[in-house]
Amino acid sequence: MSEARAAPVLRVPNSAADTVPRSTTPAHACDAHLHIYDPRFQAIAPTVEHATVADYRRVQALLGTRRAVIVQPRTYGTDNSATLDAIAQLGATTTRGIAVLHPDVTDDTLQKLDAGGIRGVRFSLYTHANAAVGFDMVETLARRIAELGWHLQLHWTADQFVAHRDLLLRLPTPLVFDHMARLPLPGGIAHPAFALVSELLARGNSWLKLSGAYLDSIVGEAGRYADIDPVARAWVRAAPERLVWGSDWPHFTEPDHKPDDSLLFDLLTHWTGDDAVRHRILVDNPARLYGFAND
Repeated sequence: MSEARAAPVLRVPNSAADTVPRSTTPAHACDAHLHIYDPRFQAIAPTVEHATVADYRRVQALLGTRRAVIVQPRTYGTDNSATLDAIAQLGATTTRGIAVLHPDVTDDTLQKLDAGGIRGVRFSLYTHANAAVGFDMVETLARRIAELGWHLQLHWTADQFVAHRDLLLRLPTPLVFDHMARLPLPGGIAHPAFALVSELLARGNSWLKLSGAYLDSIVGEAGRYADIDPVARAWVRAAPERLVWGSDWPHFTEPDHKPDDSLLFDLLTHWTGDDAVRHRILVDNPARLYGFAND
């Protein structure tokens, strides 16, 4: 794999990184999972301060990524104003967004969101805390957005995926599984959710994000998240053409110690071991999923 020598850099907000990544960054590389928390917009749940577009531009400078996908956080409920504003700030040609909505959203609002760069709807249900949506809304909303060509992005537990197998198999929209489908350790790919998600990926209408290595790791950053390696590599073997990578910046679930974003970026090199596969995950796959132009 191509690697560049690490060099000192200035600290970036909400990150422990103090050097640039060792891995080189291909042109048009996409960070397919990040959140913006802007104090100009009214929050309805606890938020992270100073996680603005200006802050994220420093993350992009660190990683060398150009394209971005902003995922609506729980903080703003179903008011997607902050996410739309962030898309506009970063640039509509290189940025997309994932909204949070209720099934009663109007057709006019859906059209405005689509014009503003929204390409999917997220159901973050791995915990009930501050959840703005519920499982009872999934199928109805999927049918509302199907004509737009949007997808459903699912941050559920592995057990929740298995419990809702029948629902997942009949949904009319593409699916995107957050954070490696949250397979719990030490079982990892032995969990039945791995087989279920693999089946959905094989159908060619679903995707998975290689992101959030710290969410289920037991050894943590001190162990370079090595216990996640078998899970990530299993996904790379199973469906390299259906994977995207995301930073999960600003790492809201890690309030006491922010992860090293350079390390998180280098993990993709570690997991793939192949420049062509890595390029596919960083550039080609997100271009297909989110509709970025091949410029």
